[in-house]
Amino acid sequence: MAEFAREEMRTAAPTSTGPSFPAAPRPAPVDVVLPCLDEAAALPWVLARIPAGWRAIVVDNGSTDGSAEIARELGATVVREPRRGFGAACHAGLLAADADIVCFCDCDASLDPSLLVPFVRAVRDGDRDLVLGRRRPQGRGAWPPHARAGNLALAHLLRRRTGLRLHDLGPLRAARRTELLGLGLTDRRSGYPLQMVVRAADAGWRIEERPVPYRPRTGRSKVTGTWRGTWQAVRDMRAVLHQPPLTGPAQEATR
Repeated sequence: MAEFAREEMRTAAPTSTGPSFPAAPRPAPVDVVLPCLDEAAALPWVLARIPAGWRAIVVDNGSTDGSAEIARELGATVVREPRRGFGAACHAGLLAADADIVCFCDCDASLDPSLLVPFVRAVRDGDRDLVLGRRRPQGRGAWPPHARAGNLALAHLLRRRTGLRLHDLGPLRAARRTELLGLGLTDRRSGYPLQMVVRAADAGWRIEERPVPYRPRTGRSKVTGTWRGTWQAVRDMRAVLHQPPLTGPAQEATR
């Protein structure tokens, strides 16, 4: 009887006529893009808070403090983007992503990437097309007055341009990868986050903001840490607001 069972197993087993290869790894359900410029001190805290099963894509934008090596040792996928600029780093991460849903988060420990879980759920369930984090400062120094003032001014201009009643243009956000690529984003500096919102609004996306705690960042900000950096960011974003809405085939690609 036992011999008969073994014979049945042999005849039922599929035969192989060639070499076998391991199955290609399945994409992570969510990719988190983390633009990075000299964030070695913050990376362990940030990467430890990436939800289980998600993939962290750290985009090294010219770090000299070993950030790329630390990120790789901690299990992140590292992409190098030699063109300096927040938008350049974010878009390089978007192009490197292959998950259905892509998130963005600063890499300076000011925002906790685990807060993205309900953002992703809203996008995955079809309730929203783009979810943004509305920053709520926690502790002194979390959000300098000049940076907050610039953000409020831009939110007001955004409302006039699109009708969206948003209070913040923060970096914590989630949307579907294919639809993000369809927006045809072109800004590669500080205007990238705003251009994403403007073009999404022009395309009729359902956009929502949710409050998130905003901690003092680790290290010095490359943009809003100074009045000069803030003014440059505001100037980049004002240029985005003066861009006309997409029309024709480009607009149809975003729907």
